Amino acid sequence: MFNAAVVEGVLERITYANEETGYTVARLDTGNSGDLLTVVGSLLGAQPGESLRLEGRWGSHPQYGRQFTVENYTTVLPATIQGIRRYLGSGLIKGIGPVMADRIAEYFGLDTLDVIEQEPKRLVEVPGLGPKRMKRIADAWEEQKAIKEVMVFLQGVGVSTSIAVRIYKKYGDASISVVKNEPYRLAADVWGIGFLTADRIAQAIGIPQDSPERVKAGLQYALSQSTDQGHCYLPEEELIAASVKLLHVDTGLVIDCLGELAANPEGVVRETVPAPDGGDPITAVYLVPFHRAETSLASQLLRLLGTSEDRMPSFQTVHWDKALAWLAERTKASLASEQEAAVRLALTEKVAVLTGGPGCGKSFTVRSIVELARAKKAKVVLAAPTGRAAKRLSELTGVEASTVHRLLELKPGGDAAYDKDRPLDADLVVVDEASMLDLLLANKLIKAVPPGAHLLLVGDVDQLPSVGAGEVLRDLLAERCPVPSVRLTRIFRQAQQSGVVTNAHRINVGVLPITEGMTDFYLFPEEDSEEAGRVAVDVVARRIPAKFGLDPRRDVQVLTPMHRGPAGAGTLNGLLQQALTPARPDVPERRVGGRVFRVGDKVTQIRNNYEKGDNGVFNGTVGVVTKINSDEQWLTVLTDEDEEISYDFDELDELAHAYAVTIHRSQGSEYPAVVIPVTTGAWMMLQRNLLYTGVTRAKRLVVLVGSRKALGQAVRTVSAGRRWTALRHRLAGAVRGHLFPKRGEGEQDGQLERH
Repeated sequence: MFNAAVVEGVLERITYANEETGYTVARLDTGNSGDLLTVVGSLLGAQPGESLRLEGRWGSHPQYGRQFTVENYTTVLPATIQGIRRYLGSGLIKGIGPVMADRIAEYFGLDTLDVIEQEPKRLVEVPGLGPKRMKRIADAWEEQKAIKEVMVFLQGVGVSTSIAVRIYKKYGDASISVVKNEPYRLAADVWGIGFLTADRIAQAIGIPQDSPERVKAGLQYALSQSTDQGHCYLPEEELIAASVKLLHVDTGLVIDCLGELAANPEGVVRETVPAPDGGDPITAVYLVPFHRAETSLASQLLRLLGTSEDRMPSFQTVHWDKALAWLAERTKASLASEQEAAVRLALTEKVAVLTGGPGCGKSFTVRSIVELARAKKAKVVLAAPTGRAAKRLSELTGVEASTVHRLLELKPGGDAAYDKDRPLDADLVVVDEASMLDLLLANKLIKAVPPGAHLLLVGDVDQLPSVGAGEVLRDLLAERCPVPSVRLTRIFRQAQQSGVVTNAHRINVGVLPITEGMTDFYLFPEEDSEEAGRVAVDVVARRIPAKFGLDPRRDVQVLTPMHRGPAGAGTLNGLLQQALTPARPDVPERRVGGRVFRVGDKVTQIRNNYEKGDNGVFNGTVGVVTKINSDEQWLTVLTDEDEEISYDFDELDELAHAYAVTIHRSQGSEYPAVVIPVTTGAWMMLQRNLLYTGVTRAKRLVVLVGSRKALGQAVRTVSAGRRWTALRHRLAGAVRGHLFPKRGEGEQDGQLERH
């Protein structure tokens, strides 16, 4: 029989924490003869060193023995010198590490916390503690008190400590007022708080289920969720049905609230657009920023296409045979006819698209375009959506390339330093990996291209579309789109010898890859998903380094179809960290919820942060943890753009481990070797363009681990449906007859498309 009970003690360490559920396993020092008590339950947010008062029940675990299940907890100030030492040295207060905590506790004894609270200036009496650090400690103590007050209130409405800290950082002393009076603001204002969390808070403080405020917030949340899935808008009927299901309210109330939102200039936009399949027109409902971006992107592209200005006019009259002969001499290689067509298109048209699969010569074509443009003294600007892709583009062309974010100098809030009123100083703008350009970023980029400049978008349209909303590259290649394009189809002889290239093309046309007799493409058959995960880790940590001499952290990347599951990125990151960066006494580390960050860890940024670094740090940026300072509570990451970025410990929810990443997150990157678990556990995610994208990330080596059945499913399954986007309609509706010069010679291979 279990009895309700109360336990007090110092949190010694956290052995496991699930950030999604809050479930935690920890060890508590109750002061009884040095034995540590195992406690389990919702403890997320509690830090080692804190003194806790736990309410819950005693129980017994068949494997782990006697333990205490926590139902509720509060932090209490420690009453012993040892407790005070631990409390101060736990990292709770920035500026006090274990050594300084010992000094302060030694000097003031049991009065320590009273001194910090009431007479902080006396801290300078402690040897080695000057006025500057004294002020930092006093400020941090005040902030902790304020955060604790917010936390106590929010714990009452079921919000975790980490969310409470974010709310406090956003609203400061107004936090409790905002939460009580405008809870749905949280979903829009605070990163990491979605509608569901805000709704839970709202209902806990008494906002009724059928409140119009709640329904409008729910409608906007449903639209926001759809943009996370890649859609620019939702058909009105689909939005209403999704919102009724989400909110559990009457359809009539949802329709009324949608009408009110549409009447608000900052609410939503309703517009009739053609159905993608050619059926009856549909009523599209957009969030305002996405409607603005889509209409702006279309008009800016048409502006570039239609201008009579030309910043590279010499290519309209150039002697192409001589130009191409000069180019062949310079590059020591000749262009195939479809590559020649692409070169001429990029240098004579104001906007052009170059697409094609691996081994078809996209890179050499881009290099040729840049060489000819620079020979005519043109100002060439190169960009790509990711740091890795930009670095690769720079190595290929010998011209400095940057990420699109850095090129535009995006500022906090997402505004760019370069736009229509202050365009880039460029005659030719080349953007590689353009399949990654989402609607919002593409709009910012195109706005910054000056009239008369030439824009070339380069990418593989058969890869996954962008992580963000839209499918810009696919829309620009659609029928009746006025943007001219070339698709490279010929696989060059050297590339034909690559198993990676050969199998990428086989997968792309729905044929199983060849997995036997290859020296750079392997399949390790394993039916069980959990065992496939373990084999993938062994392949990365032991087999590839032994056979190919590749560094398992720097050169090998695990790419997974999904985050969850025994062979998902979440589980594999834990196993790979254990194998490649294990805990050692001499390696600093920092635990955050259920994750541990160590020096040497491979990590990735998971949100855009315009405040960090020289020009912001963006979703997908990869780096390595280089330093951890427990006293000052920060760590540094050296990114793949060779920039050192500092993170305070309370910002670590912006980082995730990157030993394994989802294939979606790998877009735009290239690695010497990739390992891809293909298991039946990821059945719903197994699609042809997903596997194709994963395989084409590899330069030298691909290893698949999993079942032949799952591999067959991935190769057979074509991605279901297109995204809801009206960019094609907006571009195809333009008057096209007089926009373009006549087709010139050398465009005869049938690969040049003017729609």
